[in-house]
Amino acid sequence: MESLPLIGEHRTRVNASPERTWDAVVRLARGRLARPAPAAFAALWRLEPASGFAIAEETAPRHLALRGRHRFSRYELAFDVAPSPDGTTLSARTSAVFPGLAGRAYRALVIGSGGHGIIVRRMLARIARSAER
Repeated sequence: MESLPLIGEHRTRVNASPERTWDAVVRLARGRLARPAPAAFAALWRLEPASGFAIAEETAPRHLALRGRHRFSRYELAFDVAPSPDGTTLSARTSAVFPGLAGRAYRALVIGSGGHGIIVRRMLARIARSAER
């Protein structure tokens, strides 16, 4: 599998066991992130897979990598779960390539604006809340 350049990494502390945190990561990956986009949107964006993400690597209970592609990018979102003295550390690492002029413009819009970071931090917070319930 192609190695993609690192875009960024975000971490959060979870007040739950690594096992509960792992279960929350898997629920998100197999639930919300696995739902196919509407057919017209998927076709317009050339999403592969139609949800935008497919599980590419899974080493339970510590690592889950999702990969996908669309017309402007090839990308990976990897979650890592690690025990820590005060609970669990959950990290999300994004790697991607943005080929061509359109890809560079897309990167500036999504990554350069800070929007991607906001979405990833919200995703981590959602996982943490789910694990802590």
